[in-house]
Amino acid sequence: MIAILEARRAGLLRREHLLPNIVAGIIVGVVALPLGMAFAIASGAKPEQGLYTAIIAGLLTALFGGSRVQISGPTGAFIVILAAIAAQHGIDGLLLASMMAGFLLLAMGLARLGGVIKYIPDPVVVGFTAGIAVIIWVGQWKDFFGLVPAPGGEHFHQKLWHLLQALPQFHPATTALALLALALLVLTPRLIKRVPGPLVALVAVTTLQAVFHFDGVATIGSAFGGIPQALPALQMPEISFTRLVELIGPAITIAMLGAIESLLSAVVADGMAGTRHDSNQELIGQGIANIVTPLFGGIAATGAIARTATNIRNGGNSPVAAIVHSLTLLLVILVLAPLAIYIPLAALAAILFVVAYHMSEARHFWHMLRHAPRNDVIVLLITFSLTVFADLVVAVNVGVVLAALLFMHRMAQTVRIEGLDADRLAAEFPAAPAALPPDTLVYTIEGPFFFGAAETFERTMAGIHARVRTVILCLGRVPFIDATGLQTLEEVIGRFQQRQTRVILCQANATVLRKLENAGLLERLGREQVVPQLSQAIAKAAAAD
Repeated sequence: MIAILEARRAGLLRREHLLPNIVAGIIVGVVALPLGMAFAIASGAKPEQGLYTAIIAGLLTALFGGSRVQISGPTGAFIVILAAIAAQHGIDGLLLASMMAGFLLLAMGLARLGGVIKYIPDPVVVGFTAGIAVIIWVGQWKDFFGLVPAPGGEHFHQKLWHLLQALPQFHPATTALALLALALLVLTPRLIKRVPGPLVALVAVTTLQAVFHFDGVATIGSAFGGIPQALPALQMPEISFTRLVELIGPAITIAMLGAIESLLSAVVADGMAGTRHDSNQELIGQGIANIVTPLFGGIAATGAIARTATNIRNGGNSPVAAIVHSLTLLLVILVLAPLAIYIPLAALAAILFVVAYHMSEARHFWHMLRHAPRNDVIVLLITFSLTVFADLVVAVNVGVVLAALLFMHRMAQTVRIEGLDADRLAAEFPAAPAALPPDTLVYTIEGPFFFGAAETFERTMAGIHARVRTVILCLGRVPFIDATGLQTLEEVIGRFQQRQTRVILCQANATVLRKLENAGLLERLGREQVVPQLSQAIAKAAAAD
């Protein structure tokens, strides 16, 4: 359900709830101010584009999203992707890719695919998130230390090497301002809990630069000419078939990452606020936001975990807080935009240092390395390494596929195919006859009969000697059977029939029976050879003798 309608139905739009949400919205808007500019600059866009994104996306997801406490806008997770798109296709290409991603998110929500995202394993999410954090951190060294010219290199290891070589030529004033901002970011939450650290750092460092005008310190004014003191005009990106084809890959990447981030943020919000979001409606809201935002110069947006948490901690419990957050940023642009020319890029780099640290979940990453099962550690490290040194899309795809393969391997190992002697038969099936007919074997299959277990089944059945006249297969502990399992079962039954060995199936549940019916196995085997109970199967084997 649309969150704002749910909030209205719950009575959260009444007067007594407005003040806490207004206060929370103003605080979140203040927090979003430096973050929006920092994320936009790091993504290859102008600082005002980050603010436009926070204003428009925050408003639209509040009106059409599925979480009543979610705050949306530009996020650190998008930096690596958006920067690469902007470098290759330009800002206009970035806006078009963001809009295309919006349509994909909208389609995912309408197709009710919101629940699919939860099947991405935690090691994959932690791995690519930590990898993005490392890329962001290293990518901000240039502005943090005032390195000129910008170190080059196409790949991460090349950029890192050039940065390390350039570090001895750091700019003292820029580095000092950056270290001061970093110290304020770390200390403010501990000393003044109600005041946002990013705001304190931004104001303090900007004031110093405005008063002393340190030579060689890059600012928003020197790099971008300042921030327009006006609302953005509606502008449609250039669209052509060739351009759409070129950008479909980047758009899918933005959509998938946006879906993951927004739904993760919504889950975190549910845990903090005791709410329950609608994942499909959340994707619809994020889709609408990403379709409209690029029309006003904004970049891709998604749910922001840190800003959402700030909203909840300060009393926000309805979409009113997100709406006020957007209005706060709008007021800042209209009133205070001229002051932005003094904001040092080093201060924004320091903010991104802290964002990258929190984003990395370093403690969780280290805990998983030490205590998670070995297969999960392998997935974590491979996803992390591919994100840093190769590509985020490759990392997520390989991580998910590898996690799935390892899971199926573990599942296959849990499937047991065992022959039952008289003692085990009496212990596990007390209702069965005490003795088996001559030359009759009973095998039980425990676990899903899927492609991972097919080879084990085939190998076990191949070991049955030719003198056996009847083989009884107990399927009572088989929850489901897939196409490979059906094919393998059909081949095994065919070989037994060629040897004049009878096969009797028993205890199959309704789902498995339906699969056997659809595959034509009941006809080939003979319907009379499929019985509900093991005792009936043994009786059939005895009657045949």
